[in-house]
Amino acid sequence: MSWAWRVARALLGSQYALMLEYRAEIALWALSGVLPLIMLGVWSGSGAAAAAGLSPQQLSHYFLAAFVVRQFTVVWMIQVFEDDALQGRLSPFLLQPLSPLWRYLAAHFSEQASRIPFVAVMLLVVGLAAPGLLWLPSAGALLLGILAIVAAFLLRFLLQVLVTTLCFWSERAAALDRLLMIPYLFLSGIVAPLDTFPPAVRRLALATPFPWMVDFPARLLAGEPVNVALGFGAIAAWCLLLLPIGHWLWRAGLRRYSAMGA
Repeated sequence: MSWAWRVARALLGSQYALMLEYRAEIALWALSGVLPLIMLGVWSGSGAAAAAGLSPQQLSHYFLAAFVVRQFTVVWMIQVFEDDALQGRLSPFLLQPLSPLWRYLAAHFSEQASRIPFVAVMLLVVGLAAPGLLWLPSAGALLLGILAIVAAFLLRFLLQVLVTTLCFWSERAAALDRLLMIPYLFLSGIVAPLDTFPPAVRRLALATPFPWMVDFPARLLAGEPVNVALGFGAIAAWCLLLLPIGHWLWRAGLRRYSAMGA
């Protein structure tokens, strides 16, 4: 346990120091995640929220919470992994006694930590531009929301690990990840709360992993009534499904990568 703690501390410390060197770029990444705030303006001006049974307060709380969730569930592993594989940086990582996946996971956690002040400033700007829009979640909603955000991030990370393993067979696997962004945007709850979907579309969305990545943690953070056990159970079920598949693809990809290197 002490060895694992020392490794984790070293990985997180080194990756956090690296992320601080790119804090200007991280600020741009944070600014690129404002789609939920844009959708808040669209929904507020359309009157469709009232037709869907959502009050202006519910709408603003949901989209602000979705903005926070989106900021801390971003996964960009495939872009970095593809470059590492194509440029030969992956080989020395594989010679180390620790899987490169832990390095990429630590990089994501470090990037999220370095993103916190930028997100706080953006929320402050929103509060100054629209007084009364911000609110303070209850302690229970905040705790459950943070736990759900971490769980949603791990689910999305595992999903991208599956796509990332395709880099062992293709030099343009990142194109598939960009293709997955389409159902992610429309079924996760970023562009619209799931409660506004037609029943058939809502059932289809709930059968995918996408709404558990945004809609579920956003509703928790916003303090809306939500089935907590169902949400965390669905995330756990998807993780248990993706984990062995990702492990098998990773092992198969490593064998192919070694053969290519030979």
